[in-house]
Amino acid sequence: MNAMQITAFLDSPESPYLSPAKVARTMSLRLQDLADSAHVHRNTLNARPQSPKVQALLQSMLRVLSAATEAFGNREVALSWMRNEPVPAFRHKTALDLVCEGRTEAVVSYLESVSAGFVG
Repeated sequence: MNAMQITAFLDSPESPYLSPAKVARTMSLRLQDLADSAHVHRNTLNARPQSPKVQALLQSMLRVLSAATEAFGNREVALSWMRNEPVPAFRHKTALDLVCEGRTEAVVSYLESVSAGFVG
């Protein structure tokens, strides 16, 4: 995702923080699910969206979305894959499950392998 695309996920044009609501909407997640994944109370998403736990999860989600979009060539396909496709290499968990478990690097490495034609 280039800088022009990431601005769509910021709280406001002046803000350096990602918006939990915008990322949740893009990923078709409920805010409660996003809060659970970040291990914070739901109110934290509105009261302190700059929380390091929240921002780390949002950054990881967008990083995997970027890698998946690169691998599949289409953002909608990438979103569907992230949420729904069980990945055999990861014991049939989805990419979103893996990101929520803190395994972003493994998912990005897997997607880079797919892009290079090594797995898939």
